[in-house]
Formats: sequence, C-alpha cells, structure tokens
Amino acid sequence: MRKYNFPIIIERDKDGYFAFCPKLQGCYSQGNTYEEAMENIKDAVNLHVEDLVKSKENLPNFDSISLSTIEAVF
Repeated sequence: MRKYNFPIIIERDKDGYFAFCPKLQGCYSQGNTYEEAMENIKDAVNLHVEDLVKSKENLPNFDSISLSTIEAVF
C-alpha cells in the first residue's frame, strides 16, 4: 500500500466551510464545521485517488506547494 500526501485548502464562508484539493481537478467538499469539512475532503480525495488508480490514470506529481497571504491596500 502506498501513501500520498495531497494539499488541501479549506475556506470559511457564511454557509460553513468549503474544502478542495488543487491537485485533483473537481475534488472538493464542504461541511458545517472545519472538522466536518476536513473529514469530507479526506473522503473525497481517497475516492478520487481510488478512481484514478482503478482507471490506471497517473496520479499528479508535485514537488511542493506554498500557501501564503498578501495584504491588499486600497
């Protein structure tokens, strides 16, 4: 069994939390709490990767990802 680490992003909005994996196109989920969104995106990533493996598609490669914030002044 191989293990992979995929980056995820979780954003909060007025309706709860939205989570997505930028390396897996169309892989996203949501939740009412941060913890729920985290569990849901884990499930979504696992199902997405399982589909890729079953269909013998290549898993995405990435060296590193950096997430940062910038300040916008207006």
